[in-house]
Amino acid sequence: MTRLLDRITLPEDLHKLSDDELQQLAQEIREEIIETVGEVGGHFAANLGACELAVAIHSVLDSPRDKVIWDVGHQAYPHKVITGRRDDLATIRSYGGLAPFCSIFESEHDVAGGGHASTSIGCAVGFKEAMRQGIGEDGRVVAVIGDGGMTGGAAYEAIHQAGGLETPIVVVLNDNGMSIAPNVGALSRLLTRARLNSNLWHAREGVEDRLRQLPDGIGGAFDRLGRQVKGSLRALHAVGLLWEELGFAYVGVVDGHDVKALRSAMAAALGAQRPVVVHVATVKGKGFAPAEEGGMAGMEKWHAANPKSIANGKPNGATASASAGPPDYTTVFGGALVKECRRDERIIGITAAMSSGTGLNYLQKALPERYFDVGIAEQQAVLFAAGLALQGAKPVCAIYSTFLQRAYDQILHDVCLQRLNVVFAIDRAGLVGEDGATHHGAFDIAYLRSLPNIVLMAPRDEAMLVHMLHTALLYDDGPIALRYPRGMGTGASLPAEPEQLEIGTAELLREGERVALVGYGSGVQKALEAADLLAKRGLEVTVADARFAKPLDADFLRDLAREHELLVTVEEGVLAGGFGSACWELLSEYEQAPRIIRIGLPDRFIAHGAPALLHNEVGFTGKHIAEQVEAAIAVVKQ
Repeated sequence: MTRLLDRITLPEDLHKLSDDELQQLAQEIREEIIETVGEVGGHFAANLGACELAVAIHSVLDSPRDKVIWDVGHQAYPHKVITGRRDDLATIRSYGGLAPFCSIFESEHDVAGGGHASTSIGCAVGFKEAMRQGIGEDGRVVAVIGDGGMTGGAAYEAIHQAGGLETPIVVVLNDNGMSIAPNVGALSRLLTRARLNSNLWHAREGVEDRLRQLPDGIGGAFDRLGRQVKGSLRALHAVGLLWEELGFAYVGVVDGHDVKALRSAMAAALGAQRPVVVHVATVKGKGFAPAEEGGMAGMEKWHAANPKSIANGKPNGATASASAGPPDYTTVFGGALVKECRRDERIIGITAAMSSGTGLNYLQKALPERYFDVGIAEQQAVLFAAGLALQGAKPVCAIYSTFLQRAYDQILHDVCLQRLNVVFAIDRAGLVGEDGATHHGAFDIAYLRSLPNIVLMAPRDEAMLVHMLHTALLYDDGPIALRYPRGMGTGASLPAEPEQLEIGTAELLREGERVALVGYGSGVQKALEAADLLAKRGLEVTVADARFAKPLDADFLRDLAREHELLVTVEEGVLAGGFGSACWELLSEYEQAPRIIRIGLPDRFIAHGAPALLHNEVGFTGKHIAEQVEAAIAVVKQ
């Protein structure tokens, strides 16, 4: 039989279908995602939970005239299928293929791009207020945000504005109790209670009037019972009251897998001409048994699927085992942090909803009382760390490079300004691969280097990561940050006992002549690869590990400058304001300043794809560095 999905090319095709047909279509989209993403890899469980939601929204909207904004976008694969990209779904997250999140450059139906949480409501307010000013074509505006996104403060700033302006937008709260990992905090508990008691919201309908009508004076006494009884009643629908006090009408809890119920709720919300939230309960991983029936652990495990991890709708056990090789940097960091916590009871680990992603799941299991998850709230993670440090603790903020930039003011104002002993463990530094421009850790060297009082360092391998974490936790003169890449280490043997490094000292790895390659972090391995290639061509070059971007080892760099014709800096970060710029600034004041070539990431956003492909595209390879050196030496000879 021909599937309904085969008749869908654009969202307007959904307008012709009945509720039953739309329900069937949602299931067909789910099966398409299981088959395709299970083969090629990508975000998985959240998309399975949003199939009916995407179908229902597009069946009542006229996209792109009406705007639907997907928070993060990792649950927008059904939206991509509905909006004409089904045939390209197998290319998602691959080099040159569909973007991993929504992208305004990819489709007119992706009205807003991004890949970070808690931003959709604020963008929706902007859309609708522009329309109210007569700017652009008028239409209805819907923001879809998960309960994980609702742990981020930016969402509440937008709610505050929308409620105050009475901006007529619809916020669809897609509530499955998860982000990547189970959500935490008081707001999560509140939403959970509403989700598990889906009929309680009906108690709001005239409950106080009915109590007043009770016989024998009981009803008349209701108003005199005071805040205790009324508070208990409000607790039945506290989620709704929270939104209503902020100026939103509240509709919920709606079954997020019932297309008819979703369409009814959406139609009512869109017709209200005021701010409305539709609270929808969904199951992350819906339709895929290992996720749906595996509880929180199953949903977390299947947040994303690896390539070829699913066959015939089931996990492919043949490819499930981890490949052999060195441990990844995140695992090494997680294990080393546990050992440091056992050494010093003042050390505390902090994550912003990324326990396993940052390796803090090891600390959570070993020493749960020393582990804190603040939710998707990087600003609070840093503020929390500041408070801990002021009290004498040694907090470690383990946050991805791309997410740490969300807390920039707190790093500057609350940590650096007060010279607090906070350690920033910056995971996913450099090009992270298939998640693309929204997730590449390209900017942390540049955005941190300008701040006073902070020390910046980066390990060349997993052994040096252990030493640097130990050094950072022994440092008592302000904040210190260490950045390290995603993926496997180099195979270096981990030390039995970590060593304390002298702050601001570089290390000479290989002595040569004429040319000195100075790497920072992952740039050291690229420099060594280039040195090997140059040696085969008859040129032995010097290779050094800077180890620190701030403070630089000034004497060491000046010696290199004096002894070599050419200095090449290598870093996996943007060149503007980065490590190479720091070296240039230092040596420009030196009377015997050498010629300097900086190797790093270009002044543009880099798309998604396998890291090796991206490194080749931007010239961050040993081969490219060797070619740059040979060209420069040839020019000098002429």
